[in-house]
Amino acid sequence: MADSKFDAKSFNPEAFKYTVDRIPNLTLNELKKSRALAGNPDIRDVFTSQNGTAYARLAMRGLLDGDAVNYDGETDISATSTKTFEQGMVVIGRAKAWTEKDFSYDITGGVDFMGNISAQVAEYKDTLDQKTLLSILKGIFSMPTTDTKNKEFLDKHSATVYGNMDATTLNSVINKACGANKKKFTLVFMHSDVATNLENMKLLEFMKQTDGDGIQRDLTLATWNGRTVIVDDDLPLATGYADADADTPGALKVVASDATDGEINLSEATPYFGTKTLAANDYVVPATQYTTYIMGNGAISYEDIGAKVPYEMARDPKTNGGVDTLYMRQRKVFSPYGISYEKKSQAKLSPTDAELETGSNWTLVHSGETTASQRTYINHKAIPIARILSLG
Repeated sequence: MADSKFDAKSFNPEAFKYTVDRIPNLTLNELKKSRALAGNPDIRDVFTSQNGTAYARLAMRGLLDGDAVNYDGETDISATSTKTFEQGMVVIGRAKAWTEKDFSYDITGGVDFMGNISAQVAEYKDTLDQKTLLSILKGIFSMPTTDTKNKEFLDKHSATVYGNMDATTLNSVINKACGANKKKFTLVFMHSDVATNLENMKLLEFMKQTDGDGIQRDLTLATWNGRTVIVDDDLPLATGYADADADTPGALKVVASDATDGEINLSEATPYFGTKTLAANDYVVPATQYTTYIMGNGAISYEDIGAKVPYEMARDPKTNGGVDTLYMRQRKVFSPYGISYEKKSQAKLSPTDAELETGSNWTLVHSGETTASQRTYINHKAIPIARILSLG
């Protein structure tokens, strides 16, 4: 850096960007290594064109279809044409700022905060991108089921386990989702409680990293059936009640009303993570339902579109005796393969996390006809994205 002090005069945005970018971004790196994230030059071209844009629809070429006729010298050969699909995608912009006081420098005897801040910015952006991905995945699995093809995708690519996952869960779920294409799945996102359960069954093996001092430590990355696992407690979960019997520790007896110790009112035993219709005299136990996501090669098209000024400093000599503020901006596209962002509920040019989580903003890619029955949809088996709901 031009100077050891973190201030606006000596700040070099290009050098800072270089420092941030070269610090390992574990989540994105593992996503890229798993090939779940794939670059798409068409996305980069449309969003970095001369006019620029915040939302775009890209054409996807249709596949050959239709039945062949009998070649018997008498039957006419019929011809069909391919349809062009359209996929909507949006640039997701995020910004943040951090402030350091001059006094912090003075009171610590001239500690250089620049290296610390650059390292934390890299980690912050890693977390930010992961949060964006999780919001997108939540939105995908909230698609409206009034569209039969969306419903088919959700039925085939989402599975519920009324207990803990076991050795066969992953293989069964990805086969249900994509059949012979299940080999495309390369990555699993899961909560630490789920990971611990699998680790206790010796189904999960954590990767290790050796630092510069030769000290080996476990990463939050593991493998399960050869798929990279990213363990993160930001994965969605819901607290509710699961089936039990009278002898289950912590069990509550379901009663119609006026519950006392050891009982629960029927109306309060919700959400219920079971398959039967609860009634008085049943037993339930408090439980947590975890969401696990599985992705495969090319599941998410990713492009860092960039901002005009990704990093800059501003100095305020008055506040708190003098402060420097670092501003960070980023614009990125995360576009799930075969699923279109329709922008039906988005107030501004960049979607919020809540808007990304809104199911009505997403639909399976199709040929675009106004009448749903006339549309041709992408085959759901071509989309390597799946979800597991489990109690551990």
